[in-house]
Amino acid sequence: MKKSRRHALGQHFLASRAVLARIVAAIGPRHGDVIIEVGAGKGALTAALAEKAGRVIAIEKDGRLVPGLREAMPANVEVVHADALTVDLAELARRNRVRELRVAGNIPYAISSPLLFRVLDERATISDATLLVQKEVAERVTAGPGSKAYAPMGILLQNEFEPKIAFGVAPGSFSPPPKVRSALLALRRRPSPVLPGAAEEPFRAFLREAFAARRKMLWKNLARDADAERLAAAYAEVGLDSKVRAEDVPAAALFALFRALGS
Repeated sequence: MKKSRRHALGQHFLASRAVLARIVAAIGPRHGDVIIEVGAGKGALTAALAEKAGRVIAIEKDGRLVPGLREAMPANVEVVHADALTVDLAELARRNRVRELRVAGNIPYAISSPLLFRVLDERATISDATLLVQKEVAERVTAGPGSKAYAPMGILLQNEFEPKIAFGVAPGSFSPPPKVRSALLALRRRPSPVLPGAAEEPFRAFLREAFAARRKMLWKNLARDADAERLAAAYAEVGLDSKVRAEDVPAAALFALFRALGS
């Protein structure tokens, strides 16, 4: 059976007024803010943010929803028919004469991970992001070592942002209800990264390799590109046990190992 466009886009519209109020309170919009809303949908969050924010730029990919949004929203809302994964955020900031943007939204499940990496890449322009995502995704972003949810995405985002799960959201709060639970994830950019340089592609590639086979020892994952002598020297320098798995190694030790290997 062919999927509807709404289903293909992964859209589950927020239907609970109580949850909407909690989201707005967690975002804390202020008069001088320019807020980028990802996936405006039918405009419930858009209108609520517009009551308190200086300006809301509502990005909606589904062209069928755009005319209704433009007709219903107040003057301080700009509705942009675009893909949030490719829209030029720096240009939006320049056009609105602000140095930083705030990001919020009920995120379509299909773009949760790509959008979070977009937030990471655009961190110079984004002061904070408050996103309604799958609970599993929120847990990956906030997990620490020793957890099955500990993963490269969380390591990279935690290096640049202070993340927290504000609260969980049940499927019944949406129309139609999704099959999974959701959570409101709040990311506030740190004054400076915990590990300078850890957001760049060489370390990202190292993390992808380190976590490629989670059940294997970290050594075996890295042995595909580094010989035993190099690995032994790097492990000794960092003070790691050769049998440790990547999911048990703190971010600082992973970055130290990356640098010791000269990756």
